[in-house]
Amino acid sequence: MGIREDVQYEGGPHVGDLIINILLGFTVICLPLTVGAIVRAIWLRYRITDRRISITGGWLGRDRSDVIYSQVSKIVKVPRALGIWGDMVVTLKDGSRLEMKAVPRFRELYDYMNERIAAKAEKKPPKTKSA
Repeated sequence: MGIREDVQYEGGPHVGDLIINILLGFTVICLPLTVGAIVRAIWLRYRITDRRISITGGWLGRDRSDVIYSQVSKIVKVPRALGIWGDMVVTLKDGSRLEMKAVPRFRELYDYMNERIAAKAEKKPPKTKSA
C-alpha cells in the first residue's frame, strides 16, 4: 500500500495561453509561439501534491520530472496575461532549474509550494560539525 498524496493541482497549462497564441499565429512572425502553445496544450501536464512536483511533457508526453520539496532551494513566479496565469521556475539545490509555463492559479500554487519547502526545511535536523 503506497503513501497517499493530497493533490493540490493536476492538469495542463492555462487555456488562455493557447487561445492568445493561436490568435497571434495569424501573423507569420508568431507561428513558432503558436506551435509551442499547441504542443504544451496537448502534452504538458502538471501535478502538484503535498509531497512533490511532477511535470510530464516532451514529445508525446514521454518525459517526466519529479521533484520532492526537500530538493528545492527556491521558486520564482512571473505573471503573464495581466496576471491571469503565470510562469514558474523551480531552482533545485544542485543548481538545475525546472520551468513551468502558463500555470493556472500560479499565485495560490506558488504559496502552497513555498509552504511545503519551509515545512521540509524546519523538519531537517541541524548539521553538526565533526572534529
